[in-house]
Amino acid sequence: QVQLVESGGGLVQAGGSLRLSCAASGRTFSSYAMGWFRQAPGKEREFVASISWSGGSTYYADSVKGRFTISRDNAKNTVYLQMNSLKPEDTAVYYCAADSEQLVSDEYEFWGHGTQVTVSS
Repeated sequence: QVQLVESGGGLVQAGGSLRLSCAASGRTFSSYAMGWFRQAPGKEREFVASISWSGGSTYYADSVKGRFTISRDNAKNTVYLQMNSLKPEDTAVYYCAADSEQLVSDEYEFWGHGTQVTVSS
């Protein structure tokens, strides 16, 4: 089992930045690929970004490419999502997820409970 806890969400004005963190415990963190997803009210959960176990491979949704950066620190068992140039449409609950494979679908095995990000216009 892997337990995931997100933090760093909050309220920010459009154009601002936030950094989300996801702390993992349980099995060896460094053996898992990690992903970030988000779900806005009334919408389905969508892929945001993913990173391989080593950090050498990353993927981004087109909607966040160039604005968001996913990274990880295996020594701290933590994955990050740096979000810059935030837009109101980025408002959502953000979830981190872990799996043995680096996926862009929501088929990750382990999930956190989410952190709310609200971007005001």
